[in-house]
Amino acid sequence: MRSAREGDAAELADLSRPFVRSGALRERPVALYAAHAADFLVAEAPGGGLEGCVGLRVHVAGAGECGGPAGVLYNFCVAGPSQGRGVGAGLLGAALAAARARSLGALFTATTGSGALFLRHGFAPSAAWSAPRAWVRSLDPRRDALVLARAL
Repeated sequence: MRSAREGDAAELADLSRPFVRSGALRERPVALYAAHAADFLVAEAPGGGLEGCVGLRVHVAGAGECGGPAGVLYNFCVAGPSQGRGVGAGLLGAALAAARARSLGALFTATTGSGALFLRHGFAPSAAWSAPRAWVRSLDPRRDALVLARAL
């Protein structure tokens, strides 16, 4: 596991593309991956290339919001051949450690799938109102995503 670099942007987009096609992820241009590369943790394959990624965006509490800073996990994906080999669990563990190192009070994510990996790692269904407002406003209601949260 390592932090992504701006030079990983094209590979992050390529890794995400099958999940975009399936409707599991929103499409993001390569330029957006480059601009937000610092948000991402990546898992590298032994022979090079990326096996998976997850973004961690920090949200400070806005006016009228309670609590301290919270994190949002996004664009979490693992390449098909690497699924079921612990890559996703490793990425999630690294994201939890990064969130703790930043003294975040909670982590949130939204999924259109079962969320089984998140549930196994202490996340639970959550009301959207408890998540950072800016992030909640960015969610597409047509996707009918399940919001999950975990206190840290």
